[in-house]
Amino acid sequence: MTTTGLSKLQRQYRIAAYLEREPVTSQARIVELLAADGVEATQATVSRDLDEMGAIKSRLPGGDVAYVVPAQPQDQVAPAEHLRRVCREWVAAVDYSANVVVVRTPPGSAHMVGSAIDRAGWRDIIGTVAGDDTLLVIAAEHSSGESVSSELCELAGL
Repeated sequence: MTTTGLSKLQRQYRIAAYLEREPVTSQARIVELLAADGVEATQATVSRDLDEMGAIKSRLPGGDVAYVVPAQPQDQVAPAEHLRRVCREWVAAVDYSANVVVVRTPPGSAHMVGSAIDRAGWRDIIGTVAGDDTLLVIAAEHSSGESVSSELCELAGL
C-alpha cells in the first residue's frame, strides 16, 4: 500500500505511533519505518516533523537514547475513576451489535463520554465517534461489542 500523499499531520501521527511502539534512536530509522509503510519522506522532513511534534531524545533504561514525544495533557491517560464518574453521570443506555457499541446520553453530552473513554487507554476499544446524544464505540478485533457494552453498563451502573 503506497501512501505517499499523506498530509503532514498524518505523517506525524505515524511517527508518534512508531515512537510509542519501539525505541527509535535515529531519524534515519524513522525514514525506514515510514518507507516500510509506503510513505516517502526525507530525513530533513522527518527532522522538521520531530521538531514540530516537540520530540526530544531521552535516555532509556539501559543507557540507549531514543526519541520521545512528551505527553500532552489531552493525551494523558485519565484515572479509571474519572471514566466511572462520567459514565454514571452521562450514560443513559448502552446497546451493541458485533463490534460496535451504541451509547445514549442526554443531548450535548456524547462528546464528554467519548473523550473520557478515549483517554482511559482501554485496549478493548479502538476509538469513538460522538454525535449530539449518541456515541459509537468501536471494539477492537480481539474483543467484542458485547463485552465492551457489558463493561460500560457496569461503569454506568445500568
